[in-house]
Amino acid sequence: MSEKKSLFLCPVCGKSLSISERKYACFNRHSFDMAKSGYVNLMLSNQMNAKSPGDNKLMVKARNDFLEKGYYIGLLSAIIEAVKEIPSDIKLLDAGCGEGYYTNGIYNALKSNGRNVQAAGVDISKYALNSAAKRNKEIEFAVGSIFHLPVADDSCNILLNIFAPFCLSEFSRVIVSGGFMIMVVPGKKHLWQLKEIVYDNPYENELKSLTVEGFELFRHYTEKGKINIDNNNDIMNLFAMTPYYYRTGEKDKQKLLLLKNLDTEIEFEILVYRKKRSS
Repeated sequence: MSEKKSLFLCPVCGKSLSISERKYACFNRHSFDMAKSGYVNLMLSNQMNAKSPGDNKLMVKARNDFLEKGYYIGLLSAIIEAVKEIPSDIKLLDAGCGEGYYTNGIYNALKSNGRNVQAAGVDISKYALNSAAKRNKEIEFAVGSIFHLPVADDSCNILLNIFAPFCLSEFSRVIVSGGFMIMVVPGKKHLWQLKEIVYDNPYENELKSLTVEGFELFRHYTEKGKINIDNNNDIMNLFAMTPYYYRTGEKDKQKLLLLKNLDTEIEFEILVYRKKRSS
């Protein structure tokens, strides 16, 4: 079987990886088997802070179930339109891709538009990547850390960072000069009505400085709207997707357990940065 060049690097020696059958291998004969679903684990044991780092099975299922019902389809569509503005063949890296909902949606939209795309996603959770790899066999997915991305310098021209940890040094390293970084963060009023139910004194999300060293802000979109959730299961799945879930006491969580219907604002900031060209 012919080999296919991977976007990923060997985490042991840093050489390029090739894919043959169900295995990744480098010139120095370090090899990594694909999981049954299709992702590969490129995270070395000394990069792990826990036995099973990242989102667990229940967290991944909650996010999958919620997103598959289309509540955030407006956000996906807005990101797709932002990516379509970039006029070139695309090498896309989703840093913190989770279950691959956005990676897959963007990839499929670009391919349908006749674009030449090579895409990969990295996440620390093997449970999330198990789900991601099942979505799309044409996208490479690897267990890895955003703080030690298993890809080469200047290897992608679009990097996605959607509700994920941020590492400027790594992102600057892997994005080509003139390439793009697309970040998505919650807007000020995101899930405001949900917060009003849970907290006595809800607070707006703070939008931090838009300045990123080595990058210029190319575009800034705000995607906002309202969603209606008519069952408690989806309400609890939404809450489990948020950082509030882990900062909220059991007494306040109880306020949502009997809730059958929720109308809430959703608001996202889509920040498109372009890496400054070397002078």
